[in-house]
Amino acid sequence: MRLAVVSAGLSLPSSTRLLADRLAEATARQPAFAEAPVTVEVVELRALAVDIAKNLVTGFASPSLGRAVGTVTGADGLIAVTPVFSASYSGLFKSFFDVIDREALDGMPVLAAATGGTARHSLALEYAVRPLFAHLRAVVAPTSVFAAPEDWGAGGDGPRHALAGRVVRAAGELAALMSGSGRPVAAAEEVVPFEQQLAALRTDRP
Repeated sequence: MRLAVVSAGLSLPSSTRLLADRLAEATARQPAFAEAPVTVEVVELRALAVDIAKNLVTGFASPSLGRAVGTVTGADGLIAVTPVFSASYSGLFKSFFDVIDREALDGMPVLAAATGGTARHSLALEYAVRPLFAHLRAVVAPTSVFAAPEDWGAGGDGPRHALAGRVVRAAGELAALMSGSGRPVAAAEEVVPFEQQLAALRTDRP
């Protein structure tokens, strides 16, 4: 199994990367992967910012960006973590997924997570990040993880703290999705003309 981790943190060190690492570690430790260890590959968007911007303008990906895109699209599961800016995902985060082919994440198990300056921004995961991956037809884990400043530090980052519980729960859900029957393949729907549907209704009437 290959697990891709996308971190859109801008600072060094970054709480976004710290959360991404914790989620990846918790996922790799899940019992579902006891017999088939997970290979974790991290994509740091901070290092690709210029390449992403050039790709949006020219349509051509640099070798580094091409490798990053290949890491994500070729994985069996994805952890995507963004800082919250202006009540939504960061522009860098969105721009990276804009350069990925819109069908490349079909059926991809995704764990969505975010960091922010206040817990009031936690809903950005539900009204911004989750719909983004739903649009890309990925399968998003039910539990998303948000980390605010109070979630870190000696006073609140113990094993019983809420963040630790959310990390473990979300990791378990992602592992279950990744170790299931595999990424579904979209089947072509048979389109029945409207007139034919109406005719069938008339035929069914007593």
